[in-house]
Amino acid sequence: MRTDRRPQALVTGGAGFLGSHVCEALLGEGYEVVCLDNFATGFLHNIETLLAEPRFTLLNMDIAQGGPQAGDFDVVVHLAASTSPFQYSAMPMDILRSGSEGIRHALETARRCRARFVLASSSHVYGDSGGNPQRENYLGSPRPIDSAHLQQTYDGSRFAEALTVAFRRTHHVDTGVVRIFNTYGPSMRLDDGGVVATFIQQALDGEPLTVTGDGSQTRSLCYVADTVEAILRMATSLHPGPINVGSPDEVTILDLARQITSLAGSSSTIRYVERCPADLQARRPDVTAALGLLGWQPRVSLLDGLRRTLRGFRLARLSHDLSVPAARSPDEGGYPACAAGLPVEA
Repeated sequence: MRTDRRPQALVTGGAGFLGSHVCEALLGEGYEVVCLDNFATGFLHNIETLLAEPRFTLLNMDIAQGGPQAGDFDVVVHLAASTSPFQYSAMPMDILRSGSEGIRHALETARRCRARFVLASSSHVYGDSGGNPQRENYLGSPRPIDSAHLQQTYDGSRFAEALTVAFRRTHHVDTGVVRIFNTYGPSMRLDDGGVVATFIQQALDGEPLTVTGDGSQTRSLCYVADTVEAILRMATSLHPGPINVGSPDEVTILDLARQITSLAGSSSTIRYVERCPADLQARRPDVTAALGLLGWQPRVSLLDGLRRTLRGFRLARLSHDLSVPAARSPDEGGYPACAAGLPVEA
């Protein structure tokens, strides 16, 4: 890290849910931050409080078309890749380009600047299971050509990891990979299709919460502040990864629905709907490596995190016309069948 000036960071996808929180945290650590986003899935209001900060710069551009030619960055954090099945169904080519051409341009920027590069990959590189919890040494079981399988959403993450490792070995770029499990919190898209956002929307609207199957499948939910802390620790680490980032505590989908209904003070009921193969039975990270190598473990409890997220959703619904549809059931039109309740990462 250079000592003759403030450190500089580039955050691709910086106006998205996770990206906006990373930008804010980096500013809090004293960085000059350049946020790059084309607003295909991000929102300006996520970063509106940062625009008045003189150390914050917004670049409205598509990383898939090229990286910034100016700037002397110390850290590049690549978050410009949607992992929402709903968004993937609407723009698969754009999302796959972000995970291929976009990652290459971000890596070239890090190479030019001799910067530390952090790739925010997804737990879905593991595919369906491989044991529970999932460990970094599991090679995965993806299904990249099954057009009916919503895990196609995450194929770009596998290529992104491969390209990141290739740049490290071939061009000696200082890279680190974090595999992010289910992350939730304020600034999530109200229509992102993840189980937390879907249930909160339904509870606040007084609609039935749609639980797929019998609701016994589990998710491990990590509050966004904890995930961001892990990313920043990876940015100052020398470890190449991959390192799992997520909560090791599981909750069933049915229990999650009941907790959200109670916290929202909602009269919503539970409605059971058909479950599809893409709805994984279990998703839980082994975070032994994160604790040992980064000194990181999640600290925010699920109950506290859900309270904060509900508060954020209520404010967002009051403050912004986001032009998004109401939360939909997985058997309604417009979204991939059985999508609601799927694990959605950052």
